[in-house]
Amino acid sequence: MSSAPKNNPLSRLERIPVWPHGYRLLIVLGLGYFFSFFDITNISYGIPVITKQFGVSSSLASTAVTTSLVGYIIGAIIVSVISDYFGRRMALIAGITLYTVGSLATAFSPDVTWLIVWRFIVGMGIGTMISQVSTYMGEISPAVLRGRFTGLANVFAFAGLAAVPFTAMWLVPHYSWGWRALLFVGALGGLTMLFMARDLIESPRWLIIHGHYDKAVALVDKVEQQAMRKMGTTELPPIVEIPFEETAHEFPILSLLRPPYVWRMLILLLYWFLWYVGDYAYLGMAPTVLVQSGFGLGNSIGFSAISGIGFVVGALYVLFFGDKFERKYSLMVMGIVGGIAVIIAGVAPSPVMVIIAGFLFTTTIAMLSIIGYIITAEHFPTRARSSGLAMCDGIGHLGGAVAPAITLGAFNAWGFSGAFGLMGVATLASLIFIAMTSRATRKNLEIVNDAHGKDIHASSMTIN
Repeated sequence: MSSAPKNNPLSRLERIPVWPHGYRLLIVLGLGYFFSFFDITNISYGIPVITKQFGVSSSLASTAVTTSLVGYIIGAIIVSVISDYFGRRMALIAGITLYTVGSLATAFSPDVTWLIVWRFIVGMGIGTMISQVSTYMGEISPAVLRGRFTGLANVFAFAGLAAVPFTAMWLVPHYSWGWRALLFVGALGGLTMLFMARDLIESPRWLIIHGHYDKAVALVDKVEQQAMRKMGTTELPPIVEIPFEETAHEFPILSLLRPPYVWRMLILLLYWFLWYVGDYAYLGMAPTVLVQSGFGLGNSIGFSAISGIGFVVGALYVLFFGDKFERKYSLMVMGIVGGIAVIIAGVAPSPVMVIIAGFLFTTTIAMLSIIGYIITAEHFPTRARSSGLAMCDGIGHLGGAVAPAITLGAFNAWGFSGAFGLMGVATLASLIFIAMTSRATRKNLEIVNDAHGKDIHASSMTIN
């Protein structure tokens, strides 16, 4: 390891006012995110057909949704520890590989057992991608652009989520093999991504805390040159020094078990758990609830397709306004709007109300997910950032894992209003915990966490 330098090269990165990396890097991350998010819900649109072809109940077929979420949790945590030890680039490639192999195999599943097994592998890849992209974008972006460019990557992600019902509407109702083709699409995208993986750079923050200071300096030198060429100048804004973070010296998760990070992890984990109950109640079970409520398969997928435009709207909000307004407040406002909308749709169901509420809720899903990823990553130090995000988001997915069963239970007990009411109540409850997070918009990651992991308000459960 090099001797401790006087100046932090990350201070040079933080002063850059434009996206300082190549645009091929954004394409790699964007497409990787597109197809991983495409794979999140595609199985749910095939469940009504899968139950008939395999001769199984809706509850058994929906186990594929639950199993993929269990895989999500395990994959996110395991690969994120690898990320904190061996680098962000290796972890991103691992995620792409997992969901590509899983998607390809799922499309050729001979029975429901193999379908469930391979969806577990898909889930591992998706969990890895979601935890890694947010970590990665936060670490390579200057503070003033962190929300914008994480939002840009997520525009691709939620475009993938929005594309699923349109693709499903074309394939699933009209072809006996349509659900298999729907699953196969994700595999083709993943294969394309693996050939572009060479464009991924390593995080300079990860390099520094792991003793690769010279490599970090060389990377920042290159990044500055690229930024000046884009700006058409030979000078960058003045450097404002930021503190060095503590170097990596222990198992990453151990850092999360001490104050202040243990409190941060607890609060954010509760946010993700409750949010994913509402999120996956909609993403995983809305088509089934609509069909069983008499809306018909074609109409139900059509409603979801039109409503799904909200995924892109929410992602675009983060892209254009994610660094202009305090992110936690944007999240809370949209969470209230979306939560109330689905409750109203449950009480007064009609095609128009289902579409309007669906649009507002998919906008909510995009904003609460994207901003939630950014906020979560901001609250942990570089030495355990990937693990912290994976623990909160991954274990929080237990909420998503139980959502199908809870949704069906609410539907059986109280009908359509029970299922949609569950989505809204869980969403509103999650906002209680996001209100406890710090305001980190446009702040350096090192300042948010402090060089030595100190917390000004450690005596309080609130992490402002």
